[in-house]
Amino acid sequence: MKLPATMRVLRKTTAAAGLQLTSVPVPVPGVRDVLIRVRAAGICGTDYHIYSWDAWSQQRIKPPLTIGHEFVGEVVACGSEVRIIQPGMRVSAEGHVTCGVCKFCRTGRGHICRTVKGLGVDRDGCFAEYVVMPEENIWRVPDSVPDKFAAIYDPLGNAMHTAMTASLSLKKVLIMGAGAIGLFAVSIVKLAGASFVIVVEPNQFKRTLAAAVGADVVLDPANDDVPARVAELTDGYGPEVILEMSGNPKAMQQAFRLLGNGGEICLLGIPAGGVQVDWAEDIMFKGITIHGITGRRMFATWYQVDEFLLQHAQCLEQCVTHVMPFERFEEGFALMRAGTCGKIVLQFPD
Repeated sequence: MKLPATMRVLRKTTAAAGLQLTSVPVPVPGVRDVLIRVRAAGICGTDYHIYSWDAWSQQRIKPPLTIGHEFVGEVVACGSEVRIIQPGMRVSAEGHVTCGVCKFCRTGRGHICRTVKGLGVDRDGCFAEYVVMPEENIWRVPDSVPDKFAAIYDPLGNAMHTAMTASLSLKKVLIMGAGAIGLFAVSIVKLAGASFVIVVEPNQFKRTLAAAVGADVVLDPANDDVPARVAELTDGYGPEVILEMSGNPKAMQQAFRLLGNGGEICLLGIPAGGVQVDWAEDIMFKGITIHGITGRRMFATWYQVDEFLLQHAQCLEQCVTHVMPFERFEEGFALMRAGTCGKIVLQFPD
């Protein structure tokens, strides 16, 4: 297959808000790398932060950079030392590129490798017609999984990792935040055997989606007395498991107060700054367990996501609300800004 010399990309070219649709040379894979023609890519909250050029982005991102880290595509070329992956394979990829030799990587905890490089954050990403990834990061995608779902292994994996870290069977679970990952988590915890699922979400559009995907009760923090309702719904004991997906400091503080004695809280949402928690009353005296969640377990979570997509992909139909050509990326980010979407997937031309 003859490759073009250049490709179109969505690129952060300057230290300012916005992205540019521009052209750059097609990357050349190294000896252990795989070159993938991107077919579809999901827009993530991280991408929105970079697009908006918020305080986090200004500290972390170094333009010029092609962003994006959720995708599915077709392998078109392989380095000379690639062993298993072959051209023509349909693949996604783990976006955290680790060192592979540190204590964490060698003990099955590569997701907390201290020198990890993130696709679309520390290295050029997948909002491009072609992307390069190490063979070790490549994940073959089952033929039966549609592109719009195959493109979101990454965020679905975040939801899976967060949910499956806790003991869920016959538990009452509270999910704080119904963004895309929170919505994915509703289906996961229900399938994992949770007896009752409460979602707290301020956005009306997302509350409607949360109810549609199976939440038993959805609360509006602006109009509902959340502590009173949660106490009522849990017989006064509080939820046994809380998945904090919002990253909102007030929501995080409330989550610790709401969690029942002996409960588990899984923290995935990233706050912009510090969050004050009453360590004695809300943590120590209650005897709770705190799980800090980052990324996906490599690659145990990916196998779990495969099984989910092979058997329960229909659960995601109402979560992926928009699929559009990647040239309409501005429309996608506008929908995110307005809060009138679930997951958005960008399609790239054949």
